[in-house]
Amino acid sequence: MFTLAHISDPHLGPLPRPRVRELATRRAFGYINWHRNRARAYRPRILSDLVAAIHAEKPDHIAVTGDLVNIALREEIRRAAEWLEKLGPPADVTVIPGNHDAYVPGAARAAREAWKPYMTGDADGRLHYPFVRRRNQVALIGTSTARATAPMIATGHMSRRQLEELRLVLAGLRSEGLFRIVLIHHPPLHGETALHRRLIGAERFRRIIREAGAELVLHGHNHTRTVQTIEGNDGPVPVVGVPSASNEGGGGKYAPAGFNIYRIERRGGTFACTMTEFGLTNANGKIERIGERRLRP
Repeated sequence: MFTLAHISDPHLGPLPRPRVRELATRRAFGYINWHRNRARAYRPRILSDLVAAIHAEKPDHIAVTGDLVNIALREEIRRAAEWLEKLGPPADVTVIPGNHDAYVPGAARAAREAWKPYMTGDADGRLHYPFVRRRNQVALIGTSTARATAPMIATGHMSRRQLEELRLVLAGLRSEGLFRIVLIHHPPLHGETALHRRLIGAERFRRIIREAGAELVLHGHNHTRTVQTIEGNDGPVPVVGVPSASNEGGGGKYAPAGFNIYRIERRGGTFACTMTEFGLTNANGKIERIGERRLRP
């Protein structure tokens, strides 16, 4: 059996003091938003408790689907690298970027360089999307939808080159008989995602999943618990989102902090996958197990 923990959107705080020139961009909007809203919602203590709960489950691997930082200051990116070291070694933790990690032009490149050991495939260690990490009978496929956008816009984008390579990668991994998990920051199914936060061209991504197949798609971005499906040629592909890993909740539109554990095992010629949900409960303010569901029989 292989166990995978999935967290997303830790939005590490507190926000470092920026230099004046660093605010001469859309960062000024994000800086104000942090102090007016996000600083009250995203708590380092909650994130620390959540990471401790993950480590208590002893997963084989941890996937982080983006938005480690808030406005992508250089100091934020450096601190995020230190946080990743505490989360686990690069061989046991896979990271992909979110839109906040690419908040301004050049930020995505700085984040990739700082977090490189966690964001590269097994083959050659180069920074490239999609990348593949094989663990036991599982293949983790890292993608990027992160790009700098205008103020108040949080859309994602995946290039045609990346999409075509994703198609080839999924087809190749299928021939190897591996359980394929695609990591993507923006939800590929829009649901209640607002227009200014959507994945542009999501239908192209869904078409590749339908045609080439996958066993599981994991995302973040919306800060909510969701389980949806993409109808594939071999049956429905579960698409799962998790809340922010540091959100205090408190009755707002976003779910309190949480993570999922996936238990994957081969049964004959097929795979079974069970998801256990953990989250911050209002009853006692602790991270606790809150439910379980079977994603694949």
